[in-house]
Amino acid sequence: MDILQRLARFLDRPLFPWKKLIIGFSVAQFLFEGVLGIRQYRVLTKTKPPAVLQHEVTQEVFDKSQAYGRAKAKFSLINGLYGQIQNFAFYHFDILPKLWSWSGNLLLRFAPTRFTGEISQSIVFILAFIFIHQVVSLPSNIYQTFVLEEKFGFNKQTPKLFVTDMIKSNLLAVVLTPPILAGFLAIIKKTGSQFFYYLWMFGAGLQVFMITIYPIAILPLFNKLSPLEEGKLKTDVEDLAKKLKFPLHELHVIDGSKRSAHSNAYFFGLPWKKHIVIYDTLIEKSETEEVVAVLAHELGHWSLGHTTKLFGISQAHFFYIFALFSVFVNNNSLYADFGFHAQHPIIVGFLLFSDILGPADNVIKFLMNILSRRFEFQADAFANNLGYNAELASSLIKLQIQNLSTMDADWAFAAYHFSHPILSERLKALNWQPTEKVVVKETVGEEKKEDTAVTTGRDEL
Repeated sequence: MDILQRLARFLDRPLFPWKKLIIGFSVAQFLFEGVLGIRQYRVLTKTKPPAVLQHEVTQEVFDKSQAYGRAKAKFSLINGLYGQIQNFAFYHFDILPKLWSWSGNLLLRFAPTRFTGEISQSIVFILAFIFIHQVVSLPSNIYQTFVLEEKFGFNKQTPKLFVTDMIKSNLLAVVLTPPILAGFLAIIKKTGSQFFYYLWMFGAGLQVFMITIYPIAILPLFNKLSPLEEGKLKTDVEDLAKKLKFPLHELHVIDGSKRSAHSNAYFFGLPWKKHIVIYDTLIEKSETEEVVAVLAHELGHWSLGHTTKLFGISQAHFFYIFALFSVFVNNNSLYADFGFHAQHPIIVGFLLFSDILGPADNVIKFLMNILSRRFEFQADAFANNLGYNAELASSLIKLQIQNLSTMDADWAFAAYHFSHPILSERLKALNWQPTEKVVVKETVGEEKKEDTAVTTGRDEL
């Protein structure tokens, strides 16, 4: 496209301070999100739940939720600052050109001649980049898992499982990165200035491929999927799927409890072959009707076309990213400002371009959160119209208690960060009227303790 070529020439300005611009973008985003975090932290210091929830949750549960929210907010701020220091160090000490040079020297010393080109060097570079990022992120991950989540009773991982997961993730990166990255770079090299069309098609095909192999080759590496046992829950879910003409292939229970006490349910798969996955924690802590209500909400996303719409939006987003990348892929001033004078590695250009795109991506994230929250309300209404008003509201409250999710939020923080409405908004939309108490059972070791929440009967709509 002529407009992209003209834009590319316009942006390729000698001595343009790209490094300062990218660092400035990163710092500005950190400060903006820090201000939002402070606003939310004030909400998390409140001692009384929102009026709409005062009959739904006990004071003890609300206090736990607030404390968990404050702990996560503090961690997010400190971790964000740590990330800023990492980024500044990477750019200030020219880690990228040094890492690129090291990758090339490594291949020259140990690899056959045919594996010393840009594609091979890019694969080594990216794998090294991933490893470095994992090492510098390790303290944060360990603290989040074994201190923060442990403190509030959510962590179920052992150090052995944590290390095993990390090793498996690295092995997956070693297996998947070379062919994917080689295809990415080969397309750009061989298709000229219009590469983004072909790259977009490659990305779409890759998504379908990953959806296909995920349940077969990837998910079993980390979790055990077991068929849902025969019984009322399986029968009710299968009846719901038939009623909605949902192409259910298999019903699974996932052993989420071996890592976390959080609960969830989801579906995945190709359009004609879907899998429903229910966390064992959700089944243990909920009544059968409540689990079905959660799945009615999830299948509502499918029935209302939300998954198809989001897939279409993601494809448009990928096309926009690849088209804009064509503007920067040969930008001499961008490479030069980061220490790449003699060589212009495509993968480095893509990493730097991703940083430049940060502000625009944050705007897209904000808009997508608005759309996602709208979809959540629609899926709630869908389940409500199927007759699951009481069960859905009850399950939302129980999930809120089990996960200690945020019960109140600053409007600006929620608009920017939240993809789901907060509980009080969802209950209001369901016309929830509390009438009786429900017990939420939480398994802790061999014992059981009970939290209480108020639930209601079904509203006639």
